[in-house]
Amino acid sequence: MNNKYSLPKDGGLIAESVPRDIIHRYEKILTRVYENEYEGVQYVADNIVKAIRTYNELHCSNEVYEESQPFVLGLTTGRTPLGLYRELVKRHEEGQISFRNVAVYSLDEFYPIKSTEQQSRNYRIHEEFLNHIDILPENVHIPDGTMPEDKVSEYCASYDHSVRRIDLMIIGVGEDGQIGFNEPGSYSRSRTRLVQLTYNTRKIQSGAFFGLENTPKMAITMGIDTIMRADRIILMAWGEEKAHIVQRVVEGEITGQVPASYLQAHSNIEVVIDENAAQLLTREQTPWLVGPCDWTPKFVRKAVVWLCGVVQKPILKLTYKDYIENSLGELLEQGRTFDQINIDVFNDLQHTISGWPGGKPNADDSTRPVPSTPFPKRVVIFSPHPDDDVISMGGTFIRLVQQGHDVHVAYETSGNVAVHDDVVLQNIDTARELGFGNHYTEVEKVIATKKKGEPEPRALLDLKGAIRRAEARAAVRSFGLNPDTNAHFLNLPFYETGGIKKGLLTEKDIDIIVKLLREIKPHQIYAAGDLADPHGTHRTCMEAVLGALEVVKDDEWLKECHLWLYRGAWMEWDLGMVDMAVPLSPDELIMKRHAIYRHLSQKDIMPFPGSDPREFWQRAEERTQNTAQLYDRLGMAEYQAIEVFVKMF
Repeated sequence: MNNKYSLPKDGGLIAESVPRDIIHRYEKILTRVYENEYEGVQYVADNIVKAIRTYNELHCSNEVYEESQPFVLGLTTGRTPLGLYRELVKRHEEGQISFRNVAVYSLDEFYPIKSTEQQSRNYRIHEEFLNHIDILPENVHIPDGTMPEDKVSEYCASYDHSVRRIDLMIIGVGEDGQIGFNEPGSYSRSRTRLVQLTYNTRKIQSGAFFGLENTPKMAITMGIDTIMRADRIILMAWGEEKAHIVQRVVEGEITGQVPASYLQAHSNIEVVIDENAAQLLTREQTPWLVGPCDWTPKFVRKAVVWLCGVVQKPILKLTYKDYIENSLGELLEQGRTFDQINIDVFNDLQHTISGWPGGKPNADDSTRPVPSTPFPKRVVIFSPHPDDDVISMGGTFIRLVQQGHDVHVAYETSGNVAVHDDVVLQNIDTARELGFGNHYTEVEKVIATKKKGEPEPRALLDLKGAIRRAEARAAVRSFGLNPDTNAHFLNLPFYETGGIKKGLLTEKDIDIIVKLLREIKPHQIYAAGDLADPHGTHRTCMEAVLGALEVVKDDEWLKECHLWLYRGAWMEWDLGMVDMAVPLSPDELIMKRHAIYRHLSQKDIMPFPGSDPREFWQRAEERTQNTAQLYDRLGMAEYQAIEVFVKMF
């Protein structure tokens, strides 16, 4: 399955009425924005197929390729091109395209590394793409990570020379603006070479290598100049974690600190992104600076909240001059005066605040985000990992339980690979000390059988999964939920590969969720709607929930059900999108923190923390306190913390 999830949209730029040059006037590279990754992948795949066919029509006759030079395709690896590779394999299997007259040049490779190691670029591009198409072995060119150190410079020069031409280069971009392994500070005239990887790059890659200590410190990469030789370049980026760097690449200045910005100087380059990666571009972030807009109530709120940030005033202190001097004159032409807009937006935002996320019984709910009936409500909280529920919406979870609703939590994956081996041994040692059997040496032997880069032994994964289940049970038990009846461990199959790389979402995953939904028949569903999870599990879990809802779309119970999206530990909703804001008192924040504490295996020694060194409870508290401060600065009541949600339906 392909990622078709996109965030809800409400209002925005009326693009069809604006000349293309106006829409793109802040952009220094032609940029195509698609609703989701799936749509973007279709466009790139169409272009690759068309380019290969056109080349063959011009250079070959009767599909005889032996005497012609092959079409040269430059390729990247990593997570960005996975959907594209699946689509190209699908089209090849359907007979739409042959790769017999295509030569592939891969962008980079770790150093030193063997091509048989699962983390190597060589292994991954074969596993994900080349092994499934009819490309000739002699037409596959990938940097050799086993080259002796005293010969690597000569080898790099030879590889660079072999890249005489590239008809089409497909690349991604790193979060620091890398293309290939051209790190910040790379020279614009650089060629294929051995480079030192930055600490941040190694830390990002360390999850795949089971720890920073196992992660290579160097890599071979095509240089900026080598990449710029390509006749045509398509740069892809998916997800909101790429939004910041996409904005700098597309709209910023050319600088060696953002190597991908050098692409602005290429004569035939385009950027293909989804709406999530585009959200900081001017036409998405502040479209009123670009052209006419569809001024829906939520979009008006977005503009007013932005204006408050620009002029550093609360909503009710905004003036006519503030609107006019900051390009919001069109908003004043919609039939309301500036002070009417201020009052309407203030009330609109005020009405998102509710201490009753399940609805307040016997209350006037005309301005509340959740209806008062039925009461109590049946609620399902989908948690991608066994701690996302309390990290992301723990305060709201506690409120729902304490206010008497029938709350169920569904842990979609086991989270087993995120448990450190030392934690397993500690738990086994505790059991031994308590007199429940001595299996310490036995487990030590199982851990000793692990091989770097290979899936962990199933016996060890089962122990790690059990640890995370016990922690999740303890967390919900701490605020009164019965884990025996109301905590569901789904163990979706896509996750159970035993390694960092996960499988594809299938009907088996969706069927498990469908079964749970039809058993509970919820009035409210909460799901992780963020796409910034660095390992992609949240994306896949969201796709699974949406896939299940598509299956049950005609069920009678769904007519009374609403889907609420929360965010994970990485990013928060823009206030322009928020439909419900649940305030937390200091005591509730502490109760939430204590629930997070129950996840001891994720405290202090998380194997895959990402680039943020803070523990999850610290990230969660800072995020919700920052949201409360935003509401406060806009003129709302002052709260200790606020958890916010977007209503999908």
